[in-house]
Amino acid sequence: MGRIGIYVEKYTITNSSEMNALMRFGQAARKLGHTVDYLFRPDLYKIPQYDAIFIRALTDPLNSTYVASRMAQLHGLRVVDDPQSIYICCDKINMYKHLLKAGVPIPMTEFLEQGEVSYENWANLLERFGSPMVLKAPNSSFSLYVERVSSPEEFIKVGNKYFRRADRIVVQKFIKSDFDWRVGMLGGEILYVCQYTIPKKYWKIHTYMPDGRSIYGPVIGVDIDKAPPRLLQTALAAGAAVGNGLYGVDLKQIGDDFLVIEVNDNPTINAGEEDQRSSVLYEAVVKYLLNGKVQL
Repeated sequence: MGRIGIYVEKYTITNSSEMNALMRFGQAARKLGHTVDYLFRPDLYKIPQYDAIFIRALTDPLNSTYVASRMAQLHGLRVVDDPQSIYICCDKINMYKHLLKAGVPIPMTEFLEQGEVSYENWANLLERFGSPMVLKAPNSSFSLYVERVSSPEEFIKVGNKYFRRADRIVVQKFIKSDFDWRVGMLGGEILYVCQYTIPKKYWKIHTYMPDGRSIYGPVIGVDIDKAPPRLLQTALAAGAAVGNGLYGVDLKQIGDDFLVIEVNDNPTINAGEEDQRSSVLYEAVVKYLLNGKVQL
């Protein structure tokens, strides 16, 4: 019998889909004979009392989730997400460099430094990337600080805004699509496949409105054995370029080819969405936490 600590923040449990998924993780663990406790920030000191730690809160090297991950690692516990995965995935430039080094296909990409957001550089990029382009701040998640620009004025305005958050930013070729593929994996094995549909009249998965609302489309589950083999191969290569943890790989499809948009640590797992076609998802994570093997 093992003891699993699930590290959460208050905002994690206010989302009903997330909370339902957490309950399913707990049910899967108890069914296998293990115990589960939910840990909050004041409970960090309890981490050494557990056999494994599962982080279900927004990860960042500058917040408490990284402290929880490092503490678990230092005490020899298996932890998802591990510190290295957090460190790589929470910096898009670092993440893209790992993908490029491993030869993983990504959209045409360039990294810009302060002073390179100019009318002259817009013209140079326009010849190679076309218009519109996508600008990304390196430390962003859930489609925040990811904007499409179609003119030099927008390029300079958005670029300078992002440079208030970082010393380098990402510019990519825009790829139009009706959905993004998401491949969830753990320990180098595919856990689930789904499509994140892009709402009509919008161009990305999540769009945040001025009033604070988030516009997003339905999630469509896909059976792993019915997913395009090349999709799975590309996603596995992307995950391997980062590490051996729990990842959500986002990809765009162009004909029969696939380009990796991002590798996300701490991927979203909402009840009724990512688990639609993966009934073993919860048990697989629990087993991995306690024995280091993915058993599907």
